[in-house]
Amino acid sequence: MSRRGLKVLVTGGARSGKSSFAESYAATLGAQGLYIATSQAYDDEMKERIAMHRRERDERGFPWITAEEPYDLAGALLRAESPVVLVDCLTLWLSNWLLRLEQEPETGRLDGLEAKIDELAEVFGSLDRPVVLVTNEVGSGLVPEYKLGRVFRDLSGRMNQRLARIADQVFLVTAGIPVELKSRAFHF
Repeated sequence: MSRRGLKVLVTGGARSGKSSFAESYAATLGAQGLYIATSQAYDDEMKERIAMHRRERDERGFPWITAEEPYDLAGALLRAESPVVLVDCLTLWLSNWLLRLEQEPETGRLDGLEAKIDELAEVFGSLDRPVVLVTNEVGSGLVPEYKLGRVFRDLSGRMNQRLARIADQVFLVTAGIPVELKSRAFHF
């Protein structure tokens, strides 16, 4: 498999080790990378968490350029000029949009999120450089009690499936152990 346009999706639960694995793997794909962060710092705890993640990346010695992009992920991927791109994480990106659209019912509809996912998938499939996407596997728990939670879970699942079909490799990380799934997939 050529590494030139390698498409990788890394999934797992919260604190599973997926981000650390994705960063380490991406570092094998190029001499430097663009780290697209989708989180937003709404409070002091989140600001400290973001700062901690930046310090940890710096300590690993791989030269990352960090770009914060909570909404225009497709555009950020198209503008990327780095030899390898890592996006962490799609779940936060989707959450950002969901919360934004919920606050703008006149202008934003949730079906607009499907269009954002379609746009992301199209760009992901078209890029000619290695791209590693990190996402959470959210469908293994209980059915959320609230409508917004159910919508989020359903959209996350559809997004992950769509991107996994495009990806050359799909890794599930559990307890810090990555397992490549796509090569093991059952086909009818």
